[in-house]
Amino acid sequence: MVHEFTHAERIRYKRRQDAAYQAGEEAVANLKAALALAGLVLPSLCNDGPLGCRGFVRLGGCSVALANRLAEVIAAGARALEGGQE
Repeated sequence: MVHEFTHAERIRYKRRQDAAYQAGEEAVANLKAALALAGLVLPSLCNDGPLGCRGFVRLGGCSVALANRLAEVIAAGARALEGGQE
């Protein structure tokens, strides 16, 4: 038997999808900025979400959480390299 969503369930699902899409946009912006600090560009980097109710970033495929973590690591590494060259 197929479950039919109620109007309220459809609205909640749509809100979760919208939030996931926005999370993907933010993750892409974070990663692009971090990569730029290191002088790197991923030409195919883009928001590929939502996937269900989760954001998804395309760079060969990774989750929003992984993209945000990668952005943090790259940004920290780039800042450390800048500080060591002064």
